[in-house]
Amino acid sequence: MGAAGTSTDEIAGERRQLINVAYRLLGSLAESEDAVHEAYARWYALPRSRQDEIVNTGAWLTTVTCRICLDVLGSARVRRERYVGAWLPDPLPDQAEWDQVRGADPADQIVLDESVAMALLVVLESVTPAERVAFVLHDVFRYPFAEIADIVGRTPAACKQLAASARRRVRLARAPLPAAAGRVDAVRQVKQAWEARDIAALVELLDPSAVMTADGGGLVGTALRPIEGRTRIAQYLVAIADKAPGLELLVRSVNGVPGLVAQRAGVVMTVASLDVVDGRVIRIWAVRNPEKLRPWVRDGRLY
Repeated sequence: MGAAGTSTDEIAGERRQLINVAYRLLGSLAESEDAVHEAYARWYALPRSRQDEIVNTGAWLTTVTCRICLDVLGSARVRRERYVGAWLPDPLPDQAEWDQVRGADPADQIVLDESVAMALLVVLESVTPAERVAFVLHDVFRYPFAEIADIVGRTPAACKQLAASARRRVRLARAPLPAAAGRVDAVRQVKQAWEARDIAALVELLDPSAVMTADGGGLVGTALRPIEGRTRIAQYLVAIADKAPGLELLVRSVNGVPGLVAQRAGVVMTVASLDVVDGRVIRIWAVRNPEKLRPWVRDGRLY
């Protein structure tokens, strides 16, 4: 159906898909929403005659959104070089909590599957913008390379190589996800050991090569560099517990997998995603930047 027969509701209905694509490309909810908003602004700025010429409005909006994301990814590399400490993707709550916070707007719902796992999003930060677009559109959303070529300005063959390059990086960096029950059990054990201030138990739950990365954005205190080694991580976690009386840990879904939320007096202070391999935690990504915890805000304060 051409644009002439496309209703306003149908055009607006593309928003959810666009938000899902943009978040996987950018790892930032605010930047994703801005990119989609800009794509819609460009659509409505077109003369009606030009809108009528566009056969597939959804494809047009996707192309424009992805091109905006490409520009954002290019500039983001420069901005993140100036970022205080490590930069991590925005953590997302599960759908039930999301609905309570965001008002259950279906247009804003991000599908929480393996493609938004923190482990994958972090790896995708290390590939080029074009590789990320090709990988996400093809491997996650099953777009044909002919369509991706139009978005990134390369040939279909070149796009196939871009996706393959990103795929190799992902395979090298990531181990297969354990069963859901195994992840939940490991996260719960970490919570219990932390509550007991048991360094020895934490050490046993962490892989010898474990790494913890925290993102405070320079707005709150946190480790500016990754903490490596299970003993150092365990000591750091217990030190936090000792210095923050009243802090409570909750097992919550973070980007679709079990994680930990630290809150005080009902206010979220940290959202952590844990990567579990063979029953042990190998990576911890702890987001403390308040600007990235907005999806966890409820009733005007952090959930």
